[in-house]
Amino acid sequence: MAGELPHQDQPASERLDLWLDVACLFKTRSLAQRACRGGKVEVNGQVARPHRMLHLGDELRISRGGGWRQVVVVRGLALHHLVKAEARTLYEDRTPPATAEEIEARRLRRAFGLRPPASRPPSSRERRAIRRLKEGG
Repeated sequence: MAGELPHQDQPASERLDLWLDVACLFKTRSLAQRACRGGKVEVNGQVARPHRMLHLGDELRISRGGGWRQVVVVRGLALHHLVKAEARTLYEDRTPPATAEEIEARRLRRAFGLRPPASRPPSSRERRAIRRLKEGG
């Protein structure tokens, strides 16, 4: 599919949120929509909304957790979900390799269980654990 011209079974353009889901860059379409609405996805240098039409050759920059950014170029469009191995042929990953500092930071985050803040307030049990940590006991 890479570098091919669109033909009858391949559309000329497709919605960004659908393509992100079909290309297996997000687990679900709703997660792709949420990322687009949150400004985490750029198409050709501009923040993109989920309804934006995507074309062959467009460059996407996707902001991931921990300051990691994924860069992909659209190489194919699909009308329906594909097997993950085939879905990888829909894009070319141009993400630069991680530096030694980034790898070490990821390892430390994983080792110490540092996670982004929860979207809900802490429970009573969690508040007590936080209090114990702060008091040193």
